[in-house]
Amino acid sequence: MSNGSQRSSRRQKPAKKYRLRVDRVVAAALVLIVLIVIFTSCAKSCSKGSKSSSDDGDASTSEPTTQSSIVDNLDTSGQSDTLLTSQLDTLRPDASQFVNEPHPSTDIYRGNLVLINSAHEYTFPSDDTDPAEVWNNRSNEFYNVSDYVIKLDKETLASLDAWMAGFYADKKSTEITIIGGYRTKNEQEIKYNGGYTRFKGGFSDYHSARTFDMGIFPKDGSSSGYYTSTGIYSWLDENAAEYGFIVRFPEGKEELTGEPARTYTYRYVGKPHATYIKQNGLCLEEYIEKIKSYNSTAPLEITVGQKLYQVYYVPAAASGNTDVPVPQDKTHSVSGNNCDGFIVTVALN
Repeated sequence: MSNGSQRSSRRQKPAKKYRLRVDRVVAAALVLIVLIVIFTSCAKSCSKGSKSSSDDGDASTSEPTTQSSIVDNLDTSGQSDTLLTSQLDTLRPDASQFVNEPHPSTDIYRGNLVLINSAHEYTFPSDDTDPAEVWNNRSNEFYNVSDYVIKLDKETLASLDAWMAGFYADKKSTEITIIGGYRTKNEQEIKYNGGYTRFKGGFSDYHSARTFDMGIFPKDGSSSGYYTSTGIYSWLDENAAEYGFIVRFPEGKEELTGEPARTYTYRYVGKPHATYIKQNGLCLEEYIEKIKSYNSTAPLEITVGQKLYQVYYVPAAASGNTDVPVPQDKTHSVSGNNCDGFIVTVALN
């Protein structure tokens, strides 16, 4: 080969190397693009899966554990009220944290979840409720009371005060009046004999001291009557569960409650129970029955904002005390259902 040809060959070699580098750069860029596409698709898929899960509401009733939360008036502008799964796992007690709490058979007739209707008589246990005159014991005057003798259980009264304070803070109204509350067995008998009720003494939910009626009485005298969820007053019904209250005789449940539907009769049951009842469109009778499908190892889970609760049922022993399993390091309450067992409510945080 001539010297000239050799020089020409040497001049062409850098060009050949340059073409190889371009090929490698192009190949690397293609790989990078493919990786970006895959990563983006995965991210979108995960995002859709998460959104679908949060939009589904309650889990299927075929699962041993379900969750619920208040859906009314949620503020979606800030941080979500929903607890993350990782947070839930750290809050749930395990079997080693449970101890047995003995409860006598008479305890099934005491508590915020006692069911009183034509099939379940109330026995008036002396230490179940602590009725107090509403007029003299209310903590504010954001609502009125029709007379001086209406009574409610003190826990119920405290929640009523908070509920009415919230209503006033939002609507600046003091036009709600409490027009009925606790009834003794004798008072119920008088109403029954007078034809004012179908329930004999012992079979009225008003015996619980947690049930009451409301009326709307504007100060200008323009109108008056039983409470209905209309206008500014709808705030009370929309937010009732957040204060532990439910409509005791909701529409469409007449065959279960044994009473005509009423918009003005409310019952205190506690926040987590009221939350689940409202969200799932239940009456108290349905809820008490539903809880029987849950136990301490597979409880019903209810979220109220950032608060997580577990609720489960323990059947009463045929005789003697019933050992009720409760987590020893968690705040809890045990209520009888006035039927056949106990309902345990555990605050996990």
